[in-house]
Parts: sequence; C-alpha cells; structure tokens
Amino acid sequence: MTSPLYFIPLIFLFVALDQLTKLLILYAIPLYGVIKIVPGFFYLTHLYNTGAAFGIMHDNNRFLMMIALAAALILFWQRSHFASLPLQLGWVLTLSGIIGNLSDRLWRGHVVDFLGFQIWNYYWPPFNIADTCICMAVGFFFLSAFTSQRAK
Repeated sequence: MTSPLYFIPLIFLFVALDQLTKLLILYAIPLYGVIKIVPGFFYLTHLYNTGAAFGIMHDNNRFLMMIALAAALILFWQRSHFASLPLQLGWVLTLSGIIGNLSDRLWRGHVVDFLGFQIWNYYWPPFNIADTCICMAVGFFFLSAFTSQRAK
C-alpha cells in the first residue's frame, strides 16, 4: 500500500476548503446571523467557538491548541501505521480537520462554526468543514476495523 504522504495534497485541499468557507461566512454573515437555506432543516450561521465539540471546555483555546498540535504531530509521526486505504483516508481527514480548526484558533482565537441543521425543534450544534472531516475520519476508521484482514 502507498505511504500516507502521497495524500498530503488532499490535506491541503481539505484545509483550503475549510478556510475558504470560513472566510466566506466571516464576510457574508454577521456574527450570530442566520441564513435559512432549507427552512426547518438546514441553515448557515456565524458563530465563534473557543471550546471543543458542542462548545464543551468553553474558553480553553490555548489548551485545545496544545492538544491539537500534539495530536497532529503524533499522527504525522505514526503515519506508517496507517497502511490500508480506509486508514489512510482516515489519517488524511483527521489531519485536515485538526489543521483547519487549529488554524482558526491560532489566527482568530476561536473556531468559526457555520453549518446548522434542525429537525423539528431540535437544533444540532453548528459545525464546520474541519469538524466534518474528523467525523468522516471516524467512519473510515470503523470501516477499516470491519474490513481489515487479520493474520491467521
């Protein structure tokens, strides 16, 4: 199987997509503003998050930056352990998500979240492309766990 290093251009692509969409939101939607795309289901918003997923650990930006940097360095250092295609894609998406949100924390002091979903009266906490990359990576890691060939 090829080295995950061959996938580094994909990391740049996903990080660029994440940062571009965040820039568009910063300029198109005022803070806390909402644009309904599919009323009652999907909307764009403009929120800041200084915490982790779902806003937990609010106002711990520096700590979360250190965790993200450590995680990215460990993932890069351990890249040879991601041998199968699903693991390599998970590696790419995880690093992309970490770098995308770490960039926000470093440059803006917070993460920009903007994708919002609503089902009936339940609102899923807004997220961004970097968060989506990390969630997709989990799916590839699960896929790898169920499809990997075990030594007999």
